[in-house]
Amino acid sequence: MTDFASFESYNATPRLASLALSPDGTRLVTVVSTLAPDGKTWQGALWEVDPTGEREAVRLTRSAKGDSSPVFAPDGSLLFLSGRPDPLAKPGESQDKKALWRLPVHGEAAEVLRPGGGVGQVRAAGETVLFTSSAHRFTEFGDEDDAKRKAREDAGVTAILHESYPIRYWDADLGPTYPRLFAAPLADAGTVTALSEDAESRLSDEDVELSPDGKWAVFGHDVDVSPSYGRRTELRVVATRGGAPRTIASEEGFSFGGATFTPDSAAVIAIRYRESTPDSPHRRDLVRIDLAEGSITPLAPGFQEEPDHPVVSPDGSAVFFTASHLGHQPVWRLDLATGEVTKLTVTGYYSDLVVSPDSKTLYALRNSVDHPPQPVRFACEGTDQNPERLRAPGALASVPGTLTEISTVVADGRTVRSWLVLPEDASADSPAPLLLWVHGGPVMSWNGWTWRWNPWLMAARGYAVLLPDPALSTGYGPDFIKAGWGRWGAEPYTDLMAITDVAVERADIDASRTAAMGGSFGGYMVNWIATQTDRFRAIVTHASLWHLDAFSGGTDSSYFWMREMGDPLTHPERIQANSPHLRVADIKTPMLVIHGDKDYRVPIGEGHRLYFDLVRHGVTAKYLYYPTENHWILTPGNSRVWYETVWAFLAEHVLDQGWERPELL
Repeated sequence: MTDFASFESYNATPRLASLALSPDGTRLVTVVSTLAPDGKTWQGALWEVDPTGEREAVRLTRSAKGDSSPVFAPDGSLLFLSGRPDPLAKPGESQDKKALWRLPVHGEAAEVLRPGGGVGQVRAAGETVLFTSSAHRFTEFGDEDDAKRKAREDAGVTAILHESYPIRYWDADLGPTYPRLFAAPLADAGTVTALSEDAESRLSDEDVELSPDGKWAVFGHDVDVSPSYGRRTELRVVATRGGAPRTIASEEGFSFGGATFTPDSAAVIAIRYRESTPDSPHRRDLVRIDLAEGSITPLAPGFQEEPDHPVVSPDGSAVFFTASHLGHQPVWRLDLATGEVTKLTVTGYYSDLVVSPDSKTLYALRNSVDHPPQPVRFACEGTDQNPERLRAPGALASVPGTLTEISTVVADGRTVRSWLVLPEDASADSPAPLLLWVHGGPVMSWNGWTWRWNPWLMAARGYAVLLPDPALSTGYGPDFIKAGWGRWGAEPYTDLMAITDVAVERADIDASRTAAMGGSFGGYMVNWIATQTDRFRAIVTHASLWHLDAFSGGTDSSYFWMREMGDPLTHPERIQANSPHLRVADIKTPMLVIHGDKDYRVPIGEGHRLYFDLVRHGVTAKYLYYPTENHWILTPGNSRVWYETVWAFLAEHVLDQGWERPELL
């Protein structure tokens, strides 16, 4: 049982990700991550879950380096990625990259392939295994690439020459190696065929898929959009035995991704992304792309939410997908014959959908604001189902409090809703201090479990936590997103204040003891809140945007940012209207600034500048700086210090207790 009053107990709770179903539908496999024996890292292991829900889950693998990305081969063997060393490797062979391993139905796991650039994505169908691996430009995959790698290492060279944009992604430098797509026979994975060209950072590594017959691969390929140094993604298809790739989806103003084949391998279902402009938010819709004709047909054009992660039923009758909706992320069914869309589930956040071979049952990982991911099953037809939870590690017996919803109607007629987490003893006689938490994105929602910003750790310490979806949030239709587009300091801010007003009117909330917290876009919003009001006793800002002009060229995806806010050199109006750094003199609230040096989405300069501006203007401030972390604080020890520092800062300013510096700081 997880004790949320103890961070050690919380951190020891198993965490589930990924889901794979065997070809005959009798075996379901997930990845369960737990703390390593030294407590410094997470170790993933493959576990088999009984699809019938009758038997307890069984652990399949053990590795100090961790195992991930399970994929079943047609013969029922299990492919997965692992950094474990190969016991049969020759002396001197590199063992520092993720390799492809195979676990037969009966027997021990064996290494299949360990390229010098490691393995990224893997798919299996027919007689083919499809995978991505990184290699240097202008080199052949294999020995030549390995020689280039060794030559750079021996010469002590780490420099990267860029000839296109972007140059970084989230927490990773792009180059000097770039992902390529390869195929090999399952029976002889050493016979590799290159499917994508040697091009600098062009393969969309996350958008690769293999046809059910194993004969075709579809992948995303990035193309430049002049003159903005922007990019869009087109879809290409290529025979897995080799040949020239063919573009099947390319439209000005749109990108494509999330492609999955129909059972007959004659078409793909994909997500089409309408690229954003300063006047219009980006928008997703489902399309069918015929491989022979090249025609692109919209599916469910009247659907108002943002579809994602489509999966086609084996009988070809339906497409299942997820999309945010009113604080949840349900599973939806699109009937390909009639175009009818049905919401299959009531509550929760669903991911990793897989369909049984007979097209009657769906399996998924389900989480919610009050429960971490767990495997579930439910019918492929029906409405508003409550899925059956399958037996697996990581289930919670309870959380330390209750979860409810509140809402309000704002000036333009939109309804702004929010989750409200209440501690167990909150009442009119003992009202709880309130923490306003603003989500990141900004085009997302508080609709599921989070390990990094967990409200139940706060509830266990007596705080109520408000989790609102202001303008720009998903799940409320396109107009709700458009309401805050390019207006971050306007409607998103007024929405947050309006829903906070509703919360503090409750008898079980102490309106005199409040704080605001947020990360990424949420960090931007609490920075903005600090410049507009002193109603909160404290503000915690994590990985936050501060100086929007500097951010425009420093983030890893500048062109995407400027599609909303405009070029600060030619159209500075939105930057000036929305940049909190121009209003630092108005800040009176004590602030805790948190930032990781490896954060390339919101570069560390934003945190440095924010802290300096606060100090030079006499604002009470502290700066929790992580030299080795990125946009998220991921390692167990640093996560613990994050929470301990936040607790201490809030205790000082919200609860009027003395400052207690965390022991490890």
